[in-house]
Amino acid sequence: MKVYLSGPIENAINDGADWRKEITQWLKTRLGHDVFDPVIETRNIIEKYNAAEFRLLKKTNPVQYKKIFKDIIKVDLNAVVHDCDYLIVKWDESVFKGGGTHGEVTIAHWFNKPIFLVNFLSIEDVSSWIFSCADHFVNDFDDLKIKLEEMYSE
Repeated sequence: MKVYLSGPIENAINDGADWRKEITQWLKTRLGHDVFDPVIETRNIIEKYNAAEFRLLKKTNPVQYKKIFKDIIKVDLNAVVHDCDYLIVKWDESVFKGGGTHGEVTIAHWFNKPIFLVNFLSIEDVSSWIFSCADHFVNDFDDLKIKLEEMYSE
């Protein structure tokens, strides 16, 4: 099994890398699942373009920024559709300034990939669209782990 770790990057603390690193370790040791981490993949693409000041390009060189970002989108959505069996989605206030997580959830839903939404907002602040795309809705990573073990432990 392979899981896509969806959630805010652009507006998240440390690009959302910390929770992904922690859950990756758990998924590999407890369930034996492989992981697609878009933070790592984004950094690899940025490195390929030698764009150390990547975020600044949005203002200083929007054409180059868009070119790089389209590669990121292609890699991420390809992973959702073709490489991963399910999604874990961290849903917090950082999603309000982004679009990628919304897109990943929608595409995963369209392709019938199970979606585990870890919600850190009040239910009123979760859009009906996202709420309805999610197959499993939990309020923290401990509840997520319990659910995943119920479903995927051998």
